[in-house]
Formats: sequence, C-alpha cells, structure tokens
Amino acid sequence: MSIPFTNPLSIPVLGFCAYSGTGKTTLLKKLIPELNRRGIRLAVIKHAHHDFDVDIPGKDSYEMRKAGARQMLVASHVRWALMTEDEVEDAPKLPHLLQQIEQDKVDIVLVEGFKKLELPKIELHRAAHGKPFIHTQDDNIQAIACCEDTQLPSDLRRLDINNVGQIADFVIEYAEQYQHCPTSLPLAPSCGCELDTSKTLSVRQGIDKILTYVNPVSESELVALDELNGRVLAQDAISPIDVPQQTNSAMDGYAFKYSQPMLPEYKIVADIMAGHQYDGILQDNEAVRIMTGATVPAGADTVQMKELATDTGDTVSFEGEITLAQHVRLAGEDIPQGSSALTANKRLQAPEQGLLASLGFGELPVYRRPRVAVFSTGDEVCQPGEPLKANCIFDSNRFTIKAMLKQLGCEVIDLGIIHDSQAALEETLKQAAVDADVVISSGGVSVGDADFIKLALEEVGQINFWRINMRPGRPLAFGQIGDSLFFGLPGNPVAVMVSFMQFVQPALRKLAGESEWQASMIPAVADCHLRSRTGRTEFTRGIYHLASDGKLHVSTTGAQGSGMLSSMVKGNCLIVVGEKDDQLNPGDTVYIQPFADLL
Repeated sequence: MSIPFTNPLSIPVLGFCAYSGTGKTTLLKKLIPELNRRGIRLAVIKHAHHDFDVDIPGKDSYEMRKAGARQMLVASHVRWALMTEDEVEDAPKLPHLLQQIEQDKVDIVLVEGFKKLELPKIELHRAAHGKPFIHTQDDNIQAIACCEDTQLPSDLRRLDINNVGQIADFVIEYAEQYQHCPTSLPLAPSCGCELDTSKTLSVRQGIDKILTYVNPVSESELVALDELNGRVLAQDAISPIDVPQQTNSAMDGYAFKYSQPMLPEYKIVADIMAGHQYDGILQDNEAVRIMTGATVPAGADTVQMKELATDTGDTVSFEGEITLAQHVRLAGEDIPQGSSALTANKRLQAPEQGLLASLGFGELPVYRRPRVAVFSTGDEVCQPGEPLKANCIFDSNRFTIKAMLKQLGCEVIDLGIIHDSQAALEETLKQAAVDADVVISSGGVSVGDADFIKLALEEVGQINFWRINMRPGRPLAFGQIGDSLFFGLPGNPVAVMVSFMQFVQPALRKLAGESEWQASMIPAVADCHLRSRTGRTEFTRGIYHLASDGKLHVSTTGAQGSGMLSSMVKGNCLIVVGEKDDQLNPGDTVYIQPFADLL
C-alpha cells in the first residue's frame, strides 16, 4: 500500500528504491562524488531498519546520549552531527526528517529507502535477481536503472545501472526541471474549476458562489482628507509633485562634489538647514554643512555624515569609505510627479491618508459606503437594556454584526428584532431591500427552526439554503431580494461571527469597490492537539503569541461551543483546520486568521 507524501522543502527530493541486494548503497557511493564533481550540493537520507550508532562507544558523545540526553550534538571545525533519541512505533516520517535539512545549502535531497512513500523515485533492477518490478505498483517511478538483460515497457525512461555518469545526468535534469508546488493554504482561491452544485459546499465554494453575485457600487463622492479612513478610492491618485520635491540630504553632515581621489580638505561656505537652500553653485573644493532633509545645493552630489568628518570651523576633511551619491535622496525617487501614488479600489487607512496628505490632497473621490440592513428574528430574543422575559435570551448577534459592519465602513440600518410572523418578516424584507444594498438576518436558517423566515424569503426573493462543510456555522442562507443581496446567518453567536468573517466580509469588501482582497492566513506552530473531520473546515478560536524560538505559536481558548462568546473574547485569532486534515499534533504547522483584520 502506498503512503501519501508531500515535500515540505522548496528543493527537489528524489528517492532510490530497489529490493535488498540490488546495490542501492553501492550505486549511491559512486553517484555522490560524481554529482559533487559537477557542482551539485547534496543531502542524503537513508532509512535504517535496525538500532544503529554513528558515534563510538566510550566517546563522550556516546556516553552522554546513553546516559539520557535526548539530543546530542557534537561539532568540530570540520563537521557537526546531531543524534536524537526519538523512538516511534512505525518508520520515521520522511517529511519530518526533510525539515531537518538546511535547504539553503543543498540543491537536491537523495533518499534511500522509504519505497512505499509516494515520492519521485529511480527504481534499480537486476534481471538476474528474479524480483518483480516496483514500477507496476508505483506510479511515482521516474526512471529505471537496470542491466542489459532487463526488458522494459517502451514508455519508461531507461538508465544503465552500471553507468554512473548517465544516472548523474538524469538526476541533474530532474533537479533543473523541478517546480516547487507552493503550500496549499486552507481556503485558498479555487483553480477556476466548475463549482459543485450540490447542497453541501466547501467554505471556498461558498465564498466563490457568493462573489459571483456581487457587483461593486459605482457611485462615488468627494470626501475630505480627514474623513477618508476606511473608504475605498474611486480613481487613481496622481501625484501633483515629486516626492521628495527636491534632491536632499538623508543625513546630518556635509555636501560636496565627489571626486576620485578625494581632496584632503574642503572649504565650508555655508550652513543649510531643512526648509532652506544655498543659492550659489558649489565649487569642486567647497562643502556645506547640511541637515537631514535640507536641499542639496547645485554642484554637490554626495553627503558624508558628520560622525566621519573633521570640522575645523573653516574647512572639513573626511574619513571612511565614500561612494558617489551616498546619503542623497533624489527628487522624485519615491514618487515621481504625474505617477500613480495610489491605485483605484484601494481601501484607505492611516498610511494611505498620510501619503495623500504629503502630496497635498485635500479631498479625493471614493465609492459611497455600502448600506446594510440588519435584524434578528425569534420570539425568544429580547432587546438588551430591557427586562429579560422568561425562557428568552438577550440579542447579541445584531450588535456583533453591526460592530463588524462599521469596522468595514458600512452604513448600518438597524431594523431591531422581528418576531415570528410571516407577514411581518415579508414586510421587513421588502422594505429593507429598497433601503439597503445588503440585508442580514441571524437565526431561523437551521433544520428544525420555525419556517417563518424561510416562507417569507420564498415569497419576496430568490434564496438558496446551503449547508457548508464547516464548524461552527454549517447552515447559511444566501440570495437576492430585488436588487439587494441577502445573508441569513446561523443563530449561535460564535457561528454568526465566523460565518460573517468567511462569507459576508469578502462580499462587502467587493461591494465597496475593494479589489483583490484576501483574508490573512498566517502560519503558526500548534501547541496543542487539534481535531476535525476530513472534508470539513474547522474554525477554532485560538490565542497566538510570539514564542522564544522567534515563531508564532498558537493554542485554543479552551471549550469551543458555538454559543460561547467568551471564546471569541479570550482569543485573538481563528485556527483554520483545512478539509484535508482530521488531526494536527503539537509542533505541526497550522494557519491562523488574526482577528485584527475585522474584530
């Protein structure tokens, strides 16, 4: 039985497989020096089938490892070796072993053994041994190195097992043609294949379906610089000036004309402060004292920092290495006049506002804000601030949704709580579709819920009820009411927030005119076990932090019930366990969505 394999490195990995006695090790002992002679940097991993030692009994490293050191590293100026005691029930995992390789110092990894793994391999075969072929059961065989007596199918690459040069040619060819497949991120955009039309969708399929219905707003308005935060630019911002406006000094120091060799000293003719200039033309033997940001005078092209200068009051001499144009910022080197400083469809935040201010813009055209109507449903839902009725709950979903909408720069229309009445819901939905671009409800879309909202939606709009392969937030309603989009989110508070982040957020960003936005997906090291189910995307509330190893680590917030809003308060991210994984262990790489994007 074959075992799936994913190469965790960006460099190629090529295996050598054969039955015992075929001569794998003998071939590799000849192949390695031949590849080295051709300039190929190699790493080799060999699977041993027994207890083995590479250090010698009686040596300090051996005795300390046997005394209980889990890892023992011995080093000299010639080599270093790390021995790790890590007993496992089955064979060691090749991906884990590969991650120990310093890939920046290696061109290719050769692997002896691990023949059941689905990794690219060269099969070695000798007809005299009477053994069956491996390639008939393994589609990963790239070529067969065999003897003259071996009969092969015509479609397989044949190599001479006794011709080390020919095998080296193939290894080099394989390495040169290798293309690294980037890591498949959870929720990554689809490849463009036709979407599944079943009622059960992946998270990615749900997002892609929704986005096909979203048409960005076209109306724009002129908005003052102070009010641009969170708005989406409607047209390119063309710079009216050079940035920087003048060629200026990047250091406090002395400006002069570069020459080779340098003059022993320069006559100081002026001091130039930021905001001022020297009106004359600097001569070859002259210099000016200059402050950071001050305009470099005509005739000068280089600045030396004051720490590497000897100033006598009337003259200055320099020390240290000096290169032409050092510490000089050329006019327009950041943004040339007439170029695009910011492109249309960019969401503006503090850095963009600062940049626009530096160019002198007082106002700019931005797309109008999307208008979003929000309501909650259910006779059991009560308004916060009023007495809680028996057997009821306070409405939290509407307030979390409104907060997230405001964070996205939307204009919010709060419709309050609509109780379980088909007529009332129909009237609310029809009016909301007139007033808003998007209508969002929470509750009433799960199996077993009262049918009021479903019946109302069928009367006033075109609605799809989907089951998304995710947890929390499996039920989702999406459709159109007139010209407006409709989202029916689940009733559980955490499911509402997770569903909003995954489905509503990208739709609203596209609606607002923001282009090419993708949710952040950042790798982190898992500090705990994470379980899911193959085929389902799991969103676990987590807490990430920068650990002492310089990497982001993440653990869960604890209990993960869909009604536990405290898990969102404690957390600072969602841990995304993709469809391909059913379990992740401590030390594995996981991907997180930081709350900072929206919450």
